[in-house]
Amino acid sequence: MRLRKAVSLLALLALAACGTSTEPTKASVPTPVSAAELSRVTLRVGDQKGGSKALLTAAGLLADLPYRIEWSTFTSGPPELEAISAGGVDVGRVGNTPPIFAAAANAKIAVVAGSQGNVESDAILVPKDSPLRTVKDLRGRTIAVSKGSSAHGQVLYNLRKAGLSTKDVKLSFLQPADAYGAFNQHQVDAWAVWDPYTSQAKLESRARVLADGRGTANGYTFIVGGTRSLSDPGLNSAIRDFVVRHAKADRWADTHREEWARAWAKETGLSIEVARATVEAGPDLPVPLDDTVTRSEQDLADAFTEDGVLPGKVDFARFVDRRYANDLNKG
Repeated sequence: MRLRKAVSLLALLALAACGTSTEPTKASVPTPVSAAELSRVTLRVGDQKGGSKALLTAAGLLADLPYRIEWSTFTSGPPELEAISAGGVDVGRVGNTPPIFAAAANAKIAVVAGSQGNVESDAILVPKDSPLRTVKDLRGRTIAVSKGSSAHGQVLYNLRKAGLSTKDVKLSFLQPADAYGAFNQHQVDAWAVWDPYTSQAKLESRARVLADGRGTANGYTFIVGGTRSLSDPGLNSAIRDFVVRHAKADRWADTHREEWARAWAKETGLSIEVARATVEAGPDLPVPLDDTVTRSEQDLADAFTEDGVLPGKVDFARFVDRRYANDLNKG
């Protein structure tokens, strides 16, 4: 993995604890640059294994880029957004929860594009021989989860639905690779995670789904840019092109599932069976950044605040930038 050019999530949360203001640094909307100027731009893109780079490559959408891309790989959304806010990365794609934590820390980011996928793969898993049968059975138990990730939000919603809170369980904050090891060694009672890890655990470890995102999760993923990058004429033009290409790649994956599964398996080292199961669960497809999206994210942010995870109220709408809406509609 490339070196992260970012502060830690704990540092961002400490910053958030210093005050409850969520007024972001607004990005100006510069005039598009010429093709000649765009050819001199290097867009620094944050990615996760098997993410944007793999998808765009498989869809054949990186062959004719009018600018250069420098990729940086992260384990999950929170450190990716830390890098974007710190200026080490210009843009990247993350799940539904990391932007909320970043907003709580008054990060210098803006959500510029959205998509939505299936929610069944957002799951709380237990070992095949676990005595746990319902979410209520998690009281007093240990759940592995990546802090500030979409899985963190999934845990919160499922606990709330069962009449519990995070105070009724022990959350063990682990990144997916470490969590998978702890799960297989029975060092934790449950694991909250997303695909492809959900499919991998089900197929390879015979993990059982205790609960999934149906009726709780919204299934959103977002492309997020740094406000300084969005204010730069060349980078803004590159990000505009990138989000349109990404939307095209999402639609390609939906209509070329076997091709995408094989490309994903090759990129990640996952078995073709795991890749197929993940792809067949349904791809993320573009959605407009409308009031429905904003309200759903605000509800999730409020849930974190009410649970005491975040120190103050987050106004999610302040971190949404719809500057590329017309480009995405045309694309």
